[in-house]
Amino acid sequence: MDEQELIEKYNAGEREFSKAYLVRAKLSGAILVEANLSEANLNEADLSGANLRRACLDLAYLNGANLADANLEGTFLYGAYLSGANLTGANLEGAHLYGADLGGTTMPDGTVHE
Repeated sequence: MDEQELIEKYNAGEREFSKAYLVRAKLSGAILVEANLSEANLNEADLSGANLRRACLDLAYLNGANLADANLEGTFLYGAYLSGANLTGANLEGAHLYGADLGGTTMPDGTVHE
């Protein structure tokens, strides 16, 4: 599945995208509210400005992903791999990050998580 197919399926009402392979996908500004992307591989994907409110990204691979200014309000990121991701300006209000790998991640305030 590529990013265009993902968006088309989402717009058609589908929400189940677990284990999708979307490495380096260009999804800047995408609306994926309540999408299930658990265990998806989104390494180095551009999700800047995307709306992922209440999406499920449990155990997803987001290493090196750009999530700058993304809406992650209420998003489930249990055990997600976010090493080196950019979360600058992202809305993490109510996000569930238990067990997430945040090593080297740039946080919303611009600080780098150790």
